[in-house]
Amino acid sequence: MLNDYDFLVQLLFAEQSNIALETHKNVHAQNHAPLKRTKFQALLDIWSRILPHRHLEVSGDDIKVSVASGAPQYPANDMSDGERAIFYLIGQTLAAAPDSLLIFDEPELHIHRSIMSRLWDELEAARPDCALVFISHDLEFVASREGEKWVLRDYDPTNGWALEKVPEDTGFSEQLATLILGSRRPILFVEGVGTSLDRAIYRACYPTWTVVPRGSCEEVIHAVVTMRANPSLTRVTCSGIVDADAYSAGEIAFFKGKGIEVLPVSEIENLFLLPSVVRAIAEDNGYTGGPLNAKAQAVLDELFAQAGLPGNYEPIVLRYCRRRIDRVLKNIDLSKAADVAALAADYTTKTASLDINALAEEVRNAITAAVAAKDAPTLLAWYDNKGLMAIACKAKDTSMNLFESWIVRALRNGNAPKMAAAIAAVLPVVTPI
Repeated sequence: MLNDYDFLVQLLFAEQSNIALETHKNVHAQNHAPLKRTKFQALLDIWSRILPHRHLEVSGDDIKVSVASGAPQYPANDMSDGERAIFYLIGQTLAAAPDSLLIFDEPELHIHRSIMSRLWDELEAARPDCALVFISHDLEFVASREGEKWVLRDYDPTNGWALEKVPEDTGFSEQLATLILGSRRPILFVEGVGTSLDRAIYRACYPTWTVVPRGSCEEVIHAVVTMRANPSLTRVTCSGIVDADAYSAGEIAFFKGKGIEVLPVSEIENLFLLPSVVRAIAEDNGYTGGPLNAKAQAVLDELFAQAGLPGNYEPIVLRYCRRRIDRVLKNIDLSKAADVAALAADYTTKTASLDINALAEEVRNAITAAVAAKDAPTLLAWYDNKGLMAIACKAKDTSMNLFESWIVRALRNGNAPKMAAAIAAVLPVVTPI
C-alpha cells in the first residue's frame, strides 16, 4: 500500500476523466450512448455502506473526507490508517483486470474487526469475476469467508511453504480446526472462556502449549476425545485440564485415562489462596522473615473464618448437589425401555442412588473439617467461590481489581518469579499424547 497508493489514485482519476470525456463527446454527438459508471462511483457506494459516519467526496482532481455531509472536510492525505486501508482495498479490487486472481496479505491490517466481514462481502460481490485469496492470522475473519481453507504449516527456504487443507467434519468449528492445524505446539484444552487471568496463568505455566479454553468440563473432555479420534488432526497432540469440582478418585482416574488432568482446586482463582502461593505473593511484595509469616497467616486465617460461615458455604453445598445430580442424569441410559411403565421403572431404579441429603452432608462435613484442621488445599478443592480473590489480594496489600491486573502483568512480564514458580509447582504435569 505504501508503494502504489498514489498510482491507484492516479488510475482512478484517469479512468474518471476518460469516462467524463467520452460522456461529453456522446452528449455533443447526441448519440444517446448509455452512461458508464466510474470506479470512483462504485468505490463511493461501497464506502458509504462500510463507513456511513465518514462522507467521501471526489471531485475532478481531489478527494476529501468529512464526518458528515456538509461538515468541515479534511484532505485524503489526512485519513486515518484504517480509512486509507479501506479506500485502497476497495480501489484495488475495483481496478483489477477482469477474471483476475487477487491475493490479499493480512487484509485485517489497520481495519477494525467489526467491519472486516462487511467490507469483504461487498468486495466479493463487486467482483464476482475474480478469485480472491486471503493470507491472514485473524482466524475469526478467515472463518467468515466462504471457500477452502488452508494452513501455512511450515516454511523451508529450499522447498518453500508446506500447506495443509483444513478438513471438514472434524467435530470442531472451522475456526478452531484452523487454529489446531496451524499450531506448532501441542494443544491444551482448559475450562473457562479465556479471561485474561486464565490465559496469563496457563500461558505462563505451560509455555510450550497452545492453550484453548472450551468452557465446561464436558467440553474439555469432548475436545480431547474428538481430537485424538480424528485422523485428520493426529499430527497435532493434545491434553486437557479441568477444575477439581470435588471429583472422586474414580472420576479423576477416568479423566487421566482420557489424557485430562485435574486442578488441585475447584476453580483456577483458588490457586492464589494455596499457602505456598500466598507466601510467594507476599514475598514478591517485599515481605520477609517474621512479617512474611504473619502476613501469610493473616490471609489464611481470614480464608478459614469466611469459609466456615454457613451463609458462605451453603450455596457451595447447593451447587455441588446440582452438579452430582446432573452427572448422574447425563449418564443414565433409558433407551431399552419398551413402554412408559418400563421407562418410569427404569428411571426410578437408576436414580435411586441419588441421596441429595447425603450429598449435602458430605460436602458440609468436608468443608467444616477442612476449616477445623486449617487445611487450605482440601478446602479450596471444594470451595468454588470467586469471592475468595478478595481475600487473596490482601497478600499484595491491594484491591481485588488491581490484584488481578497485577497478576496478569506479572505473569506476562516475569515480574513475580516466586509467585509464578509457586503456581507452576501446584499445577498438574500434562503430557501430550
